Amino acid sequence: MNDIQFMKNYSALISPVYSPQTQSDSAQQTHKKAEGTSSFADMLQEAVRNNRVNLTFSKHAMERLSARQIEVSPQLMTKMSDAVDKAGKKGVTEALILNGNTAFIVNIPNRVVITSMNGNEMKENIFTNIDGAVIL
Repeated sequence: MNDIQFMKNYSALISPVYSPQTQSDSAQQTHKKAEGTSSFADMLQEAVRNNRVNLTFSKHAMERLSARQIEVSPQLMTKMSDAVDKAGKKGVTEALILNGNTAFIVNIPNRVVITSMNGNEMKENIFTNIDGAVIL
């Protein structure tokens, strides 16, 4: 699946429905893994397929990640997913998740990252409509 298709699938607030994987798709993934080059999009797609990470990004958040050149590693996704779980148990509905110089606004019930920003954008900003914060 190419990056454009990946962004389309993860731009909706509703989790995408996956069709069964064909043999040619499996061969392509095996080839990519053999090369040793897998992008974040590939890793996230695989994790979602395996239900390891159930946190999605809105179209707006994907655009912000790209424009602000914010890197999201699989380890960060795991930390964020755990933070969303903890915030949900406390009754938080809209959370600010801080990781170093990066901030994410997350809708907790839908498990959707709404937007993201780095240190430069956070200066002199006011975060509104949040009812909780998690510092990673």
